[in-house]
Amino acid sequence: MKKVAVLLARGFEEIEALTVVDYLRRAEVDVTMVAIPDRGSVESSALVVGSHAIPVVADIQLNAYLYSLKNNLPDAVYIPGGMPGAANIAFCESAVNFITDCAVADKLVAAICAAPVVVLAKTGLLAGRKYTCYPGMEEGLPQYCGDDNKMKICMKDSTLIRNVPWVYDDSVLTGRGPGAAEEFAMEFVRLLVGEAIADRVKLTSCQR
Repeated sequence: MKKVAVLLARGFEEIEALTVVDYLRRAEVDVTMVAIPDRGSVESSALVVGSHAIPVVADIQLNAYLYSLKNNLPDAVYIPGGMPGAANIAFCESAVNFITDCAVADKLVAAICAAPVVVLAKTGLLAGRKYTCYPGMEEGLPQYCGDDNKMKICMKDSTLIRNVPWVYDDSVLTGRGPGAAEEFAMEFVRLLVGEAIADRVKLTSCQR
């Protein structure tokens, strides 16, 4: 069974997070919602409140999740957008290191909306890749990468693709925003478990 970690920090975008969780679980993927601590905190609460004040109970806190892995990384890690949710993940060194470890191990790294720019950009994962994000977020790249010089390094040879629901490039899946959450989730399912299961999930979700 494929395994996915979904990182939830205070201020996450609920549609982006839960649509993906829902579709992946319909596809019988083992999804773990991981609570990320607030900036300046070591431990997180299992109850994570989204950007629209919707509380979600995560399956496990970050430190406990990382300990439980015992170097066995999941097949994918997913970072929803929303602010300050994405920023809270970007400020969590353990979360960023975990994302980078997944990328180095050639696991699928997925991010949507603000998260490609706010979280992935500073890791250098977008360098040399095509990506998409919430319209206008790219204007903050110097800030999120650290400064103009760091941005040039982190984003070297990257290409922003506009007006598409998602972009997949070399094990990195990025999405535009909440309005694209379903299409993004379906592509996530397809990449993880294949076309046949994705078609089944699409059919059953339309019937309900």
